[in-house]
Amino acid sequence: MKTIGHILAKHTAWVLHVLAPLGIWGVFAIAFADSALLGMPVDAIVAYYVYQDHRRLLFYMLMASLGSTVGSIPLYIVGYLGGEKVLRKRISEERFLRIHRSFEEHEFWALMFPAMLPPPMPFKIFVLGAAVFEMRFRDFVAAMFAGRFVRFLVLSLLVLWFGPQIVGVLGTVFRRHIYWVLAAVGLAVLAWLLVLWRKRRGRFR
Repeated sequence: MKTIGHILAKHTAWVLHVLAPLGIWGVFAIAFADSALLGMPVDAIVAYYVYQDHRRLLFYMLMASLGSTVGSIPLYIVGYLGGEKVLRKRISEERFLRIHRSFEEHEFWALMFPAMLPPPMPFKIFVLGAAVFEMRFRDFVAAMFAGRFVRFLVLSLLVLWFGPQIVGVLGTVFRRHIYWVLAAVGLAVLAWLLVLWRKRRGRFR
Protein backbone atom coordinates (compact mmCIF):
# COMPACT_ATOMS: atom_id res chain seq x y z
CA MET A 1 0.00 0.00 0.00
CA LYS A 2 2.88 2.39 0.80
CA THR A 3 4.43 1.71 -2.61
CA ILE A 4 1.11 2.38 -4.37
CA GLY A 5 0.65 5.56 -2.36
CA HIS A 6 4.16 6.71 -3.30
CA ILE A 7 3.49 6.08 -6.99
CA LEU A 8 0.19 7.96 -6.83
CA ALA A 9 1.86 10.88 -5.06
CA LYS A 10 4.54 11.10 -7.77
CA HIS A 11 1.90 10.83 -10.49
CA THR A 12 -0.15 13.60 -8.89
CA ALA A 13 2.92 15.83 -8.59
CA TRP A 14 3.71 15.27 -12.28
CA VAL A 15 0.12 16.11 -13.28
CA LEU A 16 0.24 19.30 -11.21
CA HIS A 17 3.46 20.27 -12.98
CA VAL A 18 1.80 19.73 -16.38
CA LEU A 19 -1.28 21.72 -15.34
CA ALA A 20 0.71 24.65 -13.92
CA PRO A 21 0.61 26.73 -17.17
CA LEU A 22 -3.20 26.51 -17.18
CA GLY A 23 -3.52 28.19 -13.79
CA ILE A 24 -7.02 28.08 -12.30
CA TRP A 25 -8.34 26.37 -15.46
CA GLY A 26 -6.32 23.26 -14.71
CA VAL A 27 -9.22 21.81 -12.74
CA PHE A 28 -11.41 21.75 -15.85
CA ALA A 29 -8.63 20.13 -17.89
CA ILE A 30 -7.93 17.33 -15.41
CA ALA A 31 -11.63 16.58 -14.89
CA PHE A 32 -12.16 16.47 -18.66
CA ALA A 33 -9.19 14.13 -19.14
CA ASP A 34 -10.35 11.89 -16.31
CA SER A 35 -13.74 11.34 -17.95
CA ALA A 36 -12.69 11.31 -21.60
CA LEU A 37 -9.43 9.37 -21.34
CA LEU A 38 -7.82 7.14 -18.75
CA GLY A 39 -8.42 7.61 -15.06
CA MET A 40 -6.56 10.59 -13.59
CA PRO A 41 -6.01 11.63 -9.94
CA VAL A 42 -8.81 14.19 -10.26
CA ASP A 43 -9.80 14.13 -6.57
CA ALA A 44 -6.24 14.82 -5.45
CA ILE A 45 -5.89 17.66 -7.98
CA VAL A 46 -9.18 19.29 -6.99
CA ALA A 47 -8.23 18.93 -3.33
CA TYR A 48 -4.90 20.66 -4.00
CA TYR A 49 -6.52 23.59 -5.82
CA VAL A 50 -9.20 24.03 -3.17
CA TYR A 51 -6.70 23.86 -0.30
CA GLN A 52 -4.35 26.36 -1.94
CA ASP A 53 -7.07 28.86 -2.85
CA HIS A 54 -10.18 28.70 -0.61
CA ARG A 55 -11.69 31.83 -2.15
CA ARG A 56 -12.24 30.11 -5.51
CA LEU A 57 -13.77 26.97 -3.98
CA LEU A 58 -17.08 27.35 -5.85
CA PHE A 59 -15.26 28.04 -9.12
CA TYR A 60 -13.17 24.88 -8.76
CA MET A 61 -16.23 22.76 -7.95
CA LEU A 62 -18.09 24.11 -10.98
CA MET A 63 -15.13 23.70 -13.33
CA ALA A 64 -14.43 20.15 -12.13
CA SER A 65 -18.09 19.21 -12.54
CA LEU A 66 -18.32 20.84 -15.96
CA GLY A 67 -15.06 19.31 -17.17
CA SER A 68 -16.12 15.86 -16.05
CA THR A 69 -19.53 16.25 -17.71
CA VAL A 70 -18.11 17.51 -21.02
CA GLY A 71 -15.46 14.80 -20.95
CA SER A 72 -18.17 12.14 -20.69
CA ILE A 73 -19.95 13.28 -23.85
CA PRO A 74 -17.63 11.39 -26.29
CA LEU A 75 -18.32 8.14 -24.41
CA TYR A 76 -22.04 8.91 -24.48
CA ILE A 77 -21.81 9.34 -28.27
CA VAL A 78 -19.98 6.01 -28.56
CA GLY A 79 -22.75 4.36 -26.59
CA TYR A 80 -25.42 6.03 -28.69
CA LEU A 81 -23.81 4.90 -31.96
CA GLY A 82 -23.58 1.26 -30.96
CA GLY A 83 -22.19 0.89 -27.50
CA GLU A 84 -24.32 -2.08 -26.47
CA LYS A 85 -21.70 -4.52 -27.76
CA VAL A 86 -18.97 -2.63 -25.92
CA LEU A 87 -21.01 -2.60 -22.72
CA ARG A 88 -21.85 -6.31 -22.91
CA LYS A 89 -18.16 -7.15 -23.30
CA ARG A 90 -17.26 -5.20 -20.17
CA ILE A 91 -19.90 -6.59 -17.79
CA SER A 92 -21.82 -9.80 -17.19
CA GLU A 93 -25.30 -10.37 -18.60
CA GLU A 94 -26.76 -10.25 -15.10
CA ARG A 95 -25.21 -6.86 -14.38
CA PHE A 96 -26.23 -5.59 -17.82
CA LEU A 97 -29.87 -6.42 -17.09
CA ARG A 98 -29.63 -4.93 -13.60
CA ILE A 99 -28.30 -1.62 -14.94
CA HIS A 100 -30.94 -1.65 -17.67
CA ARG A 101 -33.66 -2.10 -15.06
CA SER A 102 -32.28 0.75 -12.95
CA PHE A 103 -32.39 3.11 -15.94
CA GLU A 104 -35.94 2.07 -16.74
CA GLU A 105 -37.14 2.66 -13.17
CA HIS A 106 -35.10 5.70 -12.05
CA GLU A 107 -33.20 7.01 -15.04
CA PHE A 108 -31.82 10.20 -13.49
CA TRP A 109 -30.67 8.54 -10.25
CA ALA A 110 -29.25 5.56 -12.14
CA LEU A 111 -26.61 7.91 -13.55
CA MET A 112 -26.32 10.58 -10.87
CA PHE A 113 -25.67 8.10 -8.06
CA PRO A 114 -22.57 6.47 -9.68
CA ALA A 115 -21.35 9.92 -10.78
CA MET A 116 -21.29 10.98 -7.12
CA LEU A 117 -18.92 8.21 -6.09
CA PRO A 118 -15.10 8.17 -6.41
CA PRO A 119 -13.03 5.24 -7.75
CA PRO A 120 -13.22 2.29 -7.81
CA MET A 121 -16.83 2.94 -8.87
CA PRO A 122 -16.67 2.29 -12.67
CA PHE A 123 -18.93 5.20 -13.61
CA LYS A 124 -17.93 5.01 -17.31
CA ILE A 125 -20.04 1.86 -17.54
CA PHE A 126 -23.06 3.89 -16.47
CA VAL A 127 -22.21 6.62 -18.98
CA LEU A 128 -22.27 3.99 -21.71
CA GLY A 129 -25.45 2.56 -20.23
CA ALA A 130 -27.16 5.96 -20.30
CA ALA A 131 -26.69 6.11 -24.09
CA VAL A 132 -27.39 2.44 -24.74
CA PHE A 133 -30.64 2.64 -22.78
CA GLU A 134 -31.63 5.83 -24.64
CA MET A 135 -31.40 8.43 -21.90
CA ARG A 136 -32.09 11.85 -23.39
CA PHE A 137 -28.95 13.95 -23.83
CA ARG A 138 -30.36 16.84 -21.78
CA ASP A 139 -31.10 14.52 -18.86
CA PHE A 140 -27.71 12.86 -19.25
CA VAL A 141 -25.90 16.19 -18.94
CA ALA A 142 -28.03 17.25 -15.96
CA ALA A 143 -27.51 13.96 -14.08
CA MET A 144 -23.77 13.92 -14.77
CA PHE A 145 -23.26 17.50 -13.67
CA ALA A 146 -25.41 17.08 -10.54
CA GLY A 147 -23.62 13.90 -9.49
CA ARG A 148 -20.17 15.32 -10.05
CA PHE A 149 -21.06 18.57 -8.30
CA VAL A 150 -22.19 16.68 -5.19
CA ARG A 151 -18.97 14.66 -5.28
CA PHE A 152 -16.69 17.69 -5.54
CA LEU A 153 -18.76 19.66 -3.02
CA VAL A 154 -18.34 16.96 -0.38
CA LEU A 155 -14.65 16.59 -1.27
CA SER A 156 -14.03 20.34 -1.01
CA LEU A 157 -15.73 20.63 2.38
CA LEU A 158 -13.72 17.69 3.73
CA VAL A 159 -10.50 19.25 2.43
CA LEU A 160 -11.30 22.51 4.21
CA TRP A 161 -11.91 20.66 7.47
CA PHE A 162 -9.18 17.99 7.35
CA GLY A 163 -6.70 19.06 4.69
CA PRO A 164 -5.80 17.48 1.31
CA GLN A 165 -4.60 14.27 2.97
CA ILE A 166 -8.27 13.30 3.39
CA VAL A 167 -8.22 12.15 -0.26
CA GLY A 168 -5.90 9.25 0.56
CA VAL A 169 -7.90 8.33 3.65
CA LEU A 170 -11.19 8.30 1.77
CA GLY A 171 -9.68 6.29 -1.08
CA THR A 172 -8.50 3.61 1.34
CA VAL A 173 -11.85 3.48 3.16
CA PHE A 174 -13.80 3.28 -0.08
CA ARG A 175 -11.65 0.44 -1.47
CA ARG A 176 -11.74 -1.62 1.72
CA HIS A 177 -15.37 -1.00 2.65
CA ILE A 178 -17.03 -0.30 -0.68
CA TYR A 179 -20.32 -2.03 0.16
CA TRP A 180 -20.67 -0.19 3.48
CA VAL A 181 -19.94 3.10 1.76
CA LEU A 182 -22.50 2.40 -0.98
CA ALA A 183 -25.07 1.44 1.64
CA ALA A 184 -24.44 4.64 3.61
CA VAL A 185 -24.71 6.81 0.51
CA GLY A 186 -27.85 4.98 -0.55
CA LEU A 187 -29.46 5.57 2.84
CA ALA A 188 -28.49 9.25 2.71
CA VAL A 189 -30.09 9.62 -0.73
CA LEU A 190 -33.25 7.85 0.42
CA ALA A 191 -33.46 10.09 3.48
CA TRP A 192 -33.08 13.17 1.31
CA LEU A 193 -35.80 11.98 -1.08
CA LEU A 194 -38.09 11.30 1.88
CA VAL A 195 -37.56 14.83 3.19
CA LEU A 196 -38.34 16.29 -0.25
CA TRP A 197 -41.46 14.13 -0.57
CA ARG A 198 -42.74 15.26 2.84
CA LYS A 199 -42.13 18.91 1.99
CA ARG A 200 -44.03 18.62 -1.27
CA ARG A 201 -46.83 16.75 0.42
CA GLY A 202 -47.07 19.49 3.04
CA ARG A 203 -47.40 22.20 0.38
CA PHE A 204 -50.45 20.61 -1.19
CA ARG A 205 -52.37 20.11 2.03
